[in-house]
Amino acid sequence: MRGGIVSIGIASAVIATALLVLVYRGGVAGPEPAWVAWLPFVNAFFNSVSAIAIVLGFAAIRRGRRDIHQRWMFTALAASGVFLVSYVTYHALHGDSRFLGQGVVRPIYFAILVSHILLSVVALPLVLSTFYLSLSGRFATHRRVARWTFPIWLYVSVTGVVVFVMLQIFGSVRAA
Repeated sequence: MRGGIVSIGIASAVIATALLVLVYRGGVAGPEPAWVAWLPFVNAFFNSVSAIAIVLGFAAIRRGRRDIHQRWMFTALAASGVFLVSYVTYHALHGDSRFLGQGVVRPIYFAILVSHILLSVVALPLVLSTFYLSLSGRFATHRRVARWTFPIWLYVSVTGVVVFVMLQIFGSVRAA
């Protein structure tokens, strides 16, 4: 078991570092393909699907429906995986976006964004570990870890949509 968890920790650290470098080094120079503009909507959609599936999976396990719980959690994982691919593609081609909101909304946005980013780094190894524990039949440990994974993963999924909505309402530009 320890080897699997250590591997998840190493992979999570590599992925998080690669994402930070990708996001903050900027996108490809020059004009981006027109379809890239749709990726934030795609990202928000898959974050929404993930959040809904997480809640439905939680409800199913509370009712003792392990089979339905498992299906919803795999749906949440798949949606989060598609989100991650879309997110990486967007930032590789577009780079970072600068928030244009002013006044009281600005610190609110950045508080949400910073907590979202920090907890997404925590969520990745938690989600992978929780799945690993379940699939390896270690249900007691799975339940203990899932008590932390559930609220963090749900928060990250929901705040991803909130960040998207705030960027849509208050505006953003491609960071230089």
